[in-house]
Amino acid sequence: MRLAAILFGLAVWLGLAGAVQAQNQVWVQIEAQPSLREGEERARAYAGVFPNVGGFVMNTGWYAIVLGPYSPDEANRQLQVLKGERLIPADSYIAFGNRFGRQFWPVGAAAATPSPTAPAAETATALPIPAPTPTDETPAEARRSEALLTAEERQMLQRALQWDDFYAGAIDGAFGAGTRRSMAAWQAAQGYEQTGILTTAQRAELVGHYESERAALGLETLTETEAGIEITYPAALIEFDRYAPPFVHFREKNGSGFRMLLISQKGDQAALTGLYDIMQTLEIVPVAGERQLNRTSFVLSGKNDRLQSHTEAQLSGGLIKGFTLVWKPEDGARAVRVLAAMKAGFRSLGDEALDEGLGQPLSVDHADLVSGLEVRRPVLSRSGFWLDAAGLVATTDAVLDNCARITLDGDYEADVTLRDAGLGLAVLKPRDALAPRAHARLESGRVRINSEIAVAGFSYEDALDSAVLSFGTLADTKGLEGEVDRARLAVTTRAGDAGGPVISTSGAVIGMLLPRDTADGRVLPSDVGFALPAETITGALQAAGLAAAEPASAEAVSTLAPEDLTTLGRDMTVLVSCWR
Repeated sequence: MRLAAILFGLAVWLGLAGAVQAQNQVWVQIEAQPSLREGEERARAYAGVFPNVGGFVMNTGWYAIVLGPYSPDEANRQLQVLKGERLIPADSYIAFGNRFGRQFWPVGAAAATPSPTAPAAETATALPIPAPTPTDETPAEARRSEALLTAEERQMLQRALQWDDFYAGAIDGAFGAGTRRSMAAWQAAQGYEQTGILTTAQRAELVGHYESERAALGLETLTETEAGIEITYPAALIEFDRYAPPFVHFREKNGSGFRMLLISQKGDQAALTGLYDIMQTLEIVPVAGERQLNRTSFVLSGKNDRLQSHTEAQLSGGLIKGFTLVWKPEDGARAVRVLAAMKAGFRSLGDEALDEGLGQPLSVDHADLVSGLEVRRPVLSRSGFWLDAAGLVATTDAVLDNCARITLDGDYEADVTLRDAGLGLAVLKPRDALAPRAHARLESGRVRINSEIAVAGFSYEDALDSAVLSFGTLADTKGLEGEVDRARLAVTTRAGDAGGPVISTSGAVIGMLLPRDTADGRVLPSDVGFALPAETITGALQAAGLAAAEPASAEAVSTLAPEDLTTLGRDMTVLVSCWR
């Protein structure tokens, strides 16, 4: 039924009136054959399906089989419909008549209007075989016709070359050495002489291909007045969904697998950094990919086996504007073209951003959603502390159970260097070189009982960006049953604090906070905690062949001011997260 509708639409047969008329027409080229016999055979086969099959000798001497003629818009539409229905080859494309010489199909069309009852095979043998007649321009003629191009037409050629990855320079309409090289490269790829000067026919072919591919993606300019953004976007792949500030959501269209966000909010550099951090917590921004944060912009790219995305945002005049494109990895080729168009066509409009009250609230208040987007969360987070200036981390081994990936401060992947389940200690090494603001000085001497201490940790796991300090005292240098590898603390902590440093008032680390153990059924008071002593940590490091953390200096006995102790604790404490 659908095929019948397509054939009915094609039945507006305008006729073929020879090469002169063809040069002013637009066609859908479906095949090219090296000989007249093969060209006629293929044209005859297609004529059994389509009523508007034509055949012309190309400038290259090959024989083109085409459908048409059409207007430019109708040619683009027919190309997409017929390719979508798989009625014509997937590499069919828009062709302009100035590439064609004499007409060979329908047989006899170049000399006279064929009789509807005349046998095609008999007519074919009665006609002489036409020799290829090159109608293209010489380099001198091409240069003269090129000189007549407008600035906009010259820029269009550069855009078309850029679209096919032949040109990477500025779109300025100036045909310098870079543009000439890209033209020659394009000519070589199409089998033409590499003159670096496109003829009229070659320019038409290049631009026609560019425009037909853009039409397939539905690339057009979108003016989003609420967000104050103008952007070139793929209207054939996505459609408007909803407002959820600071985002405008665009969902996939017809199962394309593409999605888009427009980003629009008021803010300063701190807000830009905050948005950069938040975006990295979203499921649509996979962890493996490019990360760039500057004073006035950021770029985020990511890829996993399910999706790929690219985000850009810029800060200017107190406004943060940008976009995100999401696609399936198998659609990478189309995504490259869409991204190039989005980047080239993006600009901020006016001096307003998306109204924070715009859009309908979500029907379900989900803690793992940010502006309608799912947040990527670790299954477990605990605390740790930097052992040295290279980024070695001590933490509780309880955070490592069933983890596919371990991160430090949410961004840096780490590997397990040491795990001692008996002590409850783990040591992690970051995959990338890090430079912590502060690292531990492990206490090497005995610590006075009842002295004041502070525990630094991420009490609320990944809910906060910096560690919390809990203050208390060292109740005993042994455990409740006399264990020498445990120190008892009088301090109230939370589960997320486990693995964090226990710090004396001088700033030395006297131990690592251990998780509260309720396996034996005993529930201790909330202000009773236990720590793995610094001496035990040092011994475990040495036994594993790891350089011991810097010991506390004998002279470093002065008491730090509370604000200095707080700063030190936060600088040396790291969030350790388990991901599955």
